[in-house]
Amino acid sequence: MSNALLGTSKLNQICFVVHDIEKAAESFGKLLGVPKPNWFLTGDSSISKIVFNGQPTEARNKLIFMDTPSVQIELIEPDLEPSTMREFLDTKGEGIHHMAVDTGDMKKQLAILNEAGYGTVQTGEFTSSKGRYAYVDTVPKCKTMIELLERDEPQAIPPVKAKAENIKPLLGSDTVVQIAIVVHDLDAAADAYCSLLGVEKPNVLKEGKPEVTRVVYRGQPTEAKCRFLFIKTPLIEIELIEPGDSPSTWREHLDTKGEGVHHIAFLVKNLDEKVAELEAMGYPLIQKGYFFTGNGKYAYMDTVSDYHVIIELLERFEG
Repeated sequence: MSNALLGTSKLNQICFVVHDIEKAAESFGKLLGVPKPNWFLTGDSSISKIVFNGQPTEARNKLIFMDTPSVQIELIEPDLEPSTMREFLDTKGEGIHHMAVDTGDMKKQLAILNEAGYGTVQTGEFTSSKGRYAYVDTVPKCKTMIELLERDEPQAIPPVKAKAENIKPLLGSDTVVQIAIVVHDLDAAADAYCSLLGVEKPNVLKEGKPEVTRVVYRGQPTEAKCRFLFIKTPLIEIELIEPGDSPSTWREHLDTKGEGVHHIAFLVKNLDEKVAELEAMGYPLIQKGYFFTGNGKYAYMDTVSDYHVIIELLERFEG
């Protein structure tokens, strides 16, 4: 498939909206194994020119950008003025607000997206470099927002202080390999993502045999029924999950929080050791099991208190 509605399949940023950017900066610094990054304040309306839901606004945000080997992590602490970030924080709470892509022609791409039924939620100008952004209302179909970024010059990211030799990523890796979204209708969500990204729809998979997957959810064995698929993009994998009727972390999320981002994932070595380390740090194990193919295992950790999303550990068996 070609002609991605976004103009590209290269998702290159994941953004977290938070109440306290200082606290978040400290947590994400530990996660990625870098010194605590510094935030900066976006410019006033004469610079930012923000329009939210068709109305100019005086909104300003504290921002941090953290580059990783895969996607960039953005942290945003919005002020109290109207904005999509403020609305998200007030209605959903802290968490992943959007994923982003670069575009070479914002006007053209927005016209294509608007024609396809994706309205524009918010637009504005960059503060630290020349360029502009637009948030597109992909939430009804994709269960999360997508942002378009048009850069007139390279992004200026405040330099990170030199990394000390004893600072290592919390999980042994600083590469986000996957973002997963739970949905009611897997096929509808997959069609939307594949159309936006211009990729072929992958095969739909089902939970493996219980004797292979050996899933334990909150201390109890479960079949963890689900339908799911993986969409490969250049920097990160998107997993879409439609939970079945048996107990699971995905079912719990859908029943208590609704559709949306469920987790981000990192590849690790010695998964069981990492689980024990994280539990000792106050991050409980939610669910663990083996891949449906049996060639690896996973663990979902309750890291929401500090990272505003569940973190999944993935260990692939060699051979």
